[in-house]
Amino acid sequence: MRPTTRHAERHRTERIGWLRAAVLGANDGIVSTASLLVGVAAAGASPDSLLVTGAAGLMAGAMSMAAGEYVSVQAQADTESADIGRERAELADSPAAEMQELTQLYIQRGLDARLAGQVASQLMSRDALAAHARDELGIADLLKARPVQAAFTSAASFAGGALLPLVVTSLAAGTAVIPLVSATSLVFLALLGAMAAGVGGASAWTGAGRVLFWGALAMGITAAVGALFGTTVA
Repeated sequence: MRPTTRHAERHRTERIGWLRAAVLGANDGIVSTASLLVGVAAAGASPDSLLVTGAAGLMAGAMSMAAGEYVSVQAQADTESADIGRERAELADSPAAEMQELTQLYIQRGLDARLAGQVASQLMSRDALAAHARDELGIADLLKARPVQAAFTSAASFAGGALLPLVVTSLAAGTAVIPLVSATSLVFLALLGAMAAGVGGASAWTGAGRVLFWGALAMGITAAVGALFGTTVA
């Protein structure tokens, strides 16, 4: 017998689940915390108040990200589970119709009728439910929703991102808070965008540019609002 060749090639789509949650969390942590600190500093808050505000924003944001990711991804997982359950019932009730349905899918993708029937037959004999989940519903194990993973990844990455402007604030003095937090946060965002784009196989410059634009816009608006109201945080 000829030795079986293992397919060792790895694809970037394998990272999509945790990468999306990690990038979203870290980006949100930097932007929201830096914007909060810049806005409150522009309103005339004391250094101690800034640190308390930043720490509270970090904790609240991390918990919010975890809860939001879990709920949204769990909703996706519930939908996938319901679709798979319905497909399981259809396979039990009318396997011949399901075989024909799978055959038609392969014909639409370019196989001739005879080969499409052979492929559908072999795949269904091995694991009919997996074949229909993958090729009819578009649910692959690699891309299945993982709520707990998404929640923990988002919370941890948010906290890590939020910690960066908070540390800069603790090291800054007086009126230097706004320019220092703004400048360093934009640098952090550019690095994050470039790294995320690189991991995903996209242009680092494009990734950096996207997050820089939205980060600068968010901090500019909150600084303007803080300066407009000029309310000192006690």
